[in-house]
Amino acid sequence: MAQQADTERRKPLNRDRVLRAAVARADQSGYEGLSMRGLAQELGVVPMALYKHVANKEQLLDGMVELVVSEIDPPAEGPDWRGAVRARVLSARRALLRHPWALRVIESRGTPTPAVLDYLDSVIGTFRSGGLSVDLTHHAMHALGSRVWGFTQELSVAAPGAGDIDDVDEGAAAAMAAMAARYPHIVEIATAGRTHDGASVVGGGCDDQFEFEFALDLLLDGVARLHEQGWTSERG
Repeated sequence: MAQQADTERRKPLNRDRVLRAAVARADQSGYEGLSMRGLAQELGVVPMALYKHVANKEQLLDGMVELVVSEIDPPAEGPDWRGAVRARVLSARRALLRHPWALRVIESRGTPTPAVLDYLDSVIGTFRSGGLSVDLTHHAMHALGSRVWGFTQELSVAAPGAGDIDDVDEGAAAAMAAMAARYPHIVEIATAGRTHDGASVVGGGCDDQFEFEFALDLLLDGVARLHEQGWTSERG
């Protein structure tokens, strides 16, 4: 293992190696603590050697974003614009789940990187190639919002303590009963998904991937229906 690490350190330093090392470090411990000095130490070089490839930390973060976005699958060709957009959004979701820090960095950039702009342009282009008007595409992109990157802020409808109801003690059961008496519809919805993923960020017991795809399909189905109806914002 030590010999392998020494071999890595002896490789010629270039921009790609610097960026990949930075991405790996951010994957492990987040990007907030990433520093040029720490990265140089990991690569076995002096900090000044990094500046030949990235001018500063901001440029480093931009390059890291470019590397992550490059993992998104290219757009599929053909007339099925809905399927192509869906596939690209889900590919973006997979890429950003591999690099949980990346979405925050993408959103923090004052100026989008070329890779980010290329991705957004290609999604818009898929809508337009499918025959959607500029008007409808404009509103479709608004509706997608951050979902175009595979993530969105969801409304949580989990009731307090609404985990596995079969395992709660008498006090928790009484609290749940009181909650159900006052907020019956919230509890009904919260407990309906309790057989799903317990680690969900959407709401207690919900399957994040399922909920994301469900909402994505609703959006794309709605856009398709409006397209078929010849919808415009003036008439809408």
